[in-house]
Amino acid sequence: MYCLYCRLFIPAPYHILSVNTFSTKNILSMEIFLFNKISIALFLLFLFLFSFIFSLASDYVLPEKYFINCGSASSFKFADKTLFIGDENPSTFTVSSHKISTIRDPTSLGDLYESARIFKKPSWYELDDVQNGTYMVRFHFFPFSSQENLFDAHFNVSASGFSLLSNFSVKNGSSLPIIKEFFLKINTSGKFRIHFLPQNSFAFVNAIEFFLTPFEFFRDSESYITPEGNTTDYKSLLSSPLRLIHRINVGGSNITPDNDTLLRRWIPDDGYLFNKDSAINEFLTDSPIYYSTVQPLPGEATRSDAPDPVYQTAKIMNTSESRPNNNFNISWKFDVKKRATHFVRVHFCDIVSQTSNELLKFNLSIYGNFIIEISPFNRTGNSIAVPFLFDIVVDSDDSGLMKISIGPPSDPSNERSFLNGVEIMEFVKDLGSAPEEDTKKSSFIIIGSCMGGTVLIFIFIGMLYIVLKRRKTKPAESFDLPLGYRHGGNSHSRTTDRTVNGVPLADLNLGLKVSLSDIVYATKNFDSKLMIGEGGFGKVYKGILRDGKKVAIKRSEPGSGQGLPEFHTEIMILSKIRHRHLVSLIGYCEERSEMILVYEFMEKGTLRDHLYILRGDSEKSTSPSQLSWSERLEICIGAAKGIHYLHTGSNGAIIHRDIKSTNILLDENYVAKVADFGLSRSGPLDQTHVITDVKGSFGYLDPEYCRCLEITQKSDVYSFGVVLLEVLCARPVINNLLPREQINLADWGISWLKQGQLEKIVDPLLVGKINPNSLRKFGDTVERCLQECGVDRPNMVDVLWDLEYALRLQHTAVPREPYEDSTTEVTWELPMPVVERLPSQSIPCTEYELSLLSYSFSDASQANPNEVFSQLKVDEAR
Repeated sequence: MYCLYCRLFIPAPYHILSVNTFSTKNILSMEIFLFNKISIALFLLFLFLFSFIFSLASDYVLPEKYFINCGSASSFKFADKTLFIGDENPSTFTVSSHKISTIRDPTSLGDLYESARIFKKPSWYELDDVQNGTYMVRFHFFPFSSQENLFDAHFNVSASGFSLLSNFSVKNGSSLPIIKEFFLKINTSGKFRIHFLPQNSFAFVNAIEFFLTPFEFFRDSESYITPEGNTTDYKSLLSSPLRLIHRINVGGSNITPDNDTLLRRWIPDDGYLFNKDSAINEFLTDSPIYYSTVQPLPGEATRSDAPDPVYQTAKIMNTSESRPNNNFNISWKFDVKKRATHFVRVHFCDIVSQTSNELLKFNLSIYGNFIIEISPFNRTGNSIAVPFLFDIVVDSDDSGLMKISIGPPSDPSNERSFLNGVEIMEFVKDLGSAPEEDTKKSSFIIIGSCMGGTVLIFIFIGMLYIVLKRRKTKPAESFDLPLGYRHGGNSHSRTTDRTVNGVPLADLNLGLKVSLSDIVYATKNFDSKLMIGEGGFGKVYKGILRDGKKVAIKRSEPGSGQGLPEFHTEIMILSKIRHRHLVSLIGYCEERSEMILVYEFMEKGTLRDHLYILRGDSEKSTSPSQLSWSERLEICIGAAKGIHYLHTGSNGAIIHRDIKSTNILLDENYVAKVADFGLSRSGPLDQTHVITDVKGSFGYLDPEYCRCLEITQKSDVYSFGVVLLEVLCARPVINNLLPREQINLADWGISWLKQGQLEKIVDPLLVGKINPNSLRKFGDTVERCLQECGVDRPNMVDVLWDLEYALRLQHTAVPREPYEDSTTEVTWELPMPVVERLPSQSIPCTEYELSLLSYSFSDASQANPNEVFSQLKVDEAR
């Protein structure tokens, strides 16, 4: 080995050094010159480089520290891989508290669970020499019989400033022992502490693992899929810890720490399958082929990512299963925390192809909100049995279940979908507090603290005096946000340099400012139990003001700076308008870098909540709230009135830009109100706005707007047409789990309209309950709203008239003919009274036509803003 190394690395530098001194044919001179000091130095340098490269090229080796056997003086080797050190005789760490240990029967679970350390006061483990990097942390808990009933323990565990476990108890575990696993990124080397804080009488732990993971085990940035299905980058991936929720060996059996480089446990997937008949297990007898162990490229897998048994087993599609349509896939459902951000790692290894996988492609989806095409050939070339993986950051919904599916693309002949492994981790957002240390403070620290406190008190008194003095000379609080004049207001204004959309606006004293202290009081300091929604702008809380009024409080992420234009726009728009069918702005707060909006509380939530709830693979998932057709029409009429007022109100035209079912809210009487004006644009009537970027919600976007980047009122009309179809069909506007022609609701609905068979896609709850003439009028309205060109779409006043007329027809008896043998069949062949549609504003109408209308078009409300307040459920908000 030594000679080989010399001949590989010595000749080049030697030739450079000796070209003027030695003949290249003089072998003896070469051997003698090798002892030259310079050559020896170069030799040692190359030896070091070679050793370094060789160490990188070798497989990951589990570090020796830190593995702690808690409550014991003895050490033992676990899984034949690593040595757990008893914490009674620590060498590389210290413990702050005394322990109580109880020895168990050594034949039960092994040495790791024979003892425990019990903490009766806030305590910690301090690790002496922790380097920068990403660490895996595991806590082992087993409540064996002892003089302390370990089932009674309730405690917190924190590290890196985050609360890893909060009010933890082994009573909540489904099986024993309980192992909690986390990933932490440490940016500063030195000492590191793990804190245990008893919540009642004591805390305990049986064992702790804390070790460095392989290089680039996590990347700094990953793809983030928003709840609307949009893809962005999730930066600083490990800025908060990750908590393991599920680690699944798909198609295989249990994998114990003995067979995993990182001492992980993998469990089978059978208990998570949605339809067990849709998949079968596949096995590979040979070992998988790994491309690289030295800095693998993104997507390349190593043995550290998952052990061989994970990549040697898979679930594949059961092609013998009867298939009613092309909507055939394999789906798994995993329990997760509601409305939380999760990191998902999916493992693949093509063990189904025999020789070539160039044509093998299938789809991966999570929640059905998006689709990722999986192509083993693009990842590994024309090589089979080569592992690769995908990392995705995704938000969970309200169901508490995460659905992961694989299935063939649009080509049904390609059925070789497969999956080898799944890992799901939750981002830990809760901040933790280090327990107080039982140490004596020196007199110097006490004196210094007292002096510092005295100085702070004087500074506070001085600042308070200045503030009070200024208030005496300033009788009225001025509005410090860039807003326009409020409709009908006579408030004092002053100029400002701050702008919205590049146009300077006036600051007005609208009386809308709400103090941050009042916001904190209303939300109980932003209690997570009061959170009712979350969107791109921030979180929404239900609150009760000091006067007892219910409110909805939308709070941006503190200090992030995101959403500032939307924040200003919403205040500007809502301060100028007031209407019975528009959500009212009660107030706003802009203190300490906070951006908070306060709205009227809408008791019944969003329109979508009453149409469907996304569950499983079903095309339609009906909500427990069963609205009749008349009630749905009345809600659509109310929303149309609100949009019509925006387009033609006395304050000039306002284009909403984000009309969708989650932005139509319902009060306790099911009165509809349009909400969320952060994307709105205002300007003269019928003026076209040229936009540099497209904003809105996928599925509702006007195709002309996307092509030409020009936004008009007719874009709102298109979006509202999609909402009308959503109301009729009670299904999502985008559903990637359906066949290709059914994915987009607008395209699907138009195809049935052109066939004259809209009744085929009506919500099952409404079948036989819609007057055929009402349905025909409604379908005609939808078809005109969804025209490709904006000029071919009606104005909102025309849409409003049509909806009013459809409601009137619903309450009109349908004449029957003798040949009609069904009283429930909805058909397009039934006669409809001939009534001319009321023109927008130019053609006069008869008294009979006017009598069909039961609502006014411009229902401007004079209601006191303090009498209304709404819930903003922003499942699909900006």
